[in-house]
Amino acid sequence: MDRTEPQQGQISAEVTDSVATVVIGNPGKRNAMTAAMWTALPTVLERLAQDPGVRVLVLTGAGSTFCAGADISSLRAHSPGADEDPQSLAVRAEEALAAFPKPTIAAVRGYCVGGGCQLAAACDLRFAGEGASFGITPAKLGIVYPASSTRRLVGLVGPATAKYLLFSGELVGSERALRTGLVDEVLPDDELGKRVAEFTRVLASRSQLTQAAAKEFASGRTDRDAHWTAQARASGDSAEGIAAFLERRPPRFTWTV
Repeated sequence: MDRTEPQQGQISAEVTDSVATVVIGNPGKRNAMTAAMWTALPTVLERLAQDPGVRVLVLTGAGSTFCAGADISSLRAHSPGADEDPQSLAVRAEEALAAFPKPTIAAVRGYCVGGGCQLAAACDLRFAGEGASFGITPAKLGIVYPASSTRRLVGLVGPATAKYLLFSGELVGSERALRTGLVDEVLPDDELGKRVAEFTRVLASRSQLTQAAAKEFASGRTDRDAHWTAQARASGDSAEGIAAFLERRPPRFTWTV
């Protein structure tokens, strides 16, 4: 995964070899999310979700940091009479990322704070560089962290660590994030891109049927066993997977999201 050139105040995306890379770009402010960026992210995700060539999505930040949270100046500029406040925009973007129908990975360098951590937690997996720092900082601003975001955080790290992060607003390093379940893998900073590229190739080669069903079940929806069993039978992917294994060749799965 190559680093994309920074774009000031933009969410950009590119697709290479079945992998969509979405870049948070506001390098002058450590990739802090403006209201326009929060608004743009669901639109970008919807377009990528409809692209049959996309099998995996990577979310990362431009340059040497992931995302330092919401752009505080945009919070000050927000009018109380506006149709939608910045926190609602952030939750909408987070939910769009969580609902993305294919596997998602947050590739984290540097700061992953506030709204940045909110976005990383909405991804299926999080790979981080050794120098990454994580924190959720509404307690420093007197802001109530959204209920849905809190539940997602608790699901990842458990109640005690979630309370530590939310009560204190303190930053934790990548090793503690790994130990508590906030991060899945930690790599030397200069090896992160290579590892993410390697793992996305693995994911892109696997059954989308298996991944889609597992993603739905893991999110808490467990009432569609019959639906996914029928999908598996109709797709022929199970027979193809077994045949490929016996013939010692890569499988050619046909089911797509």
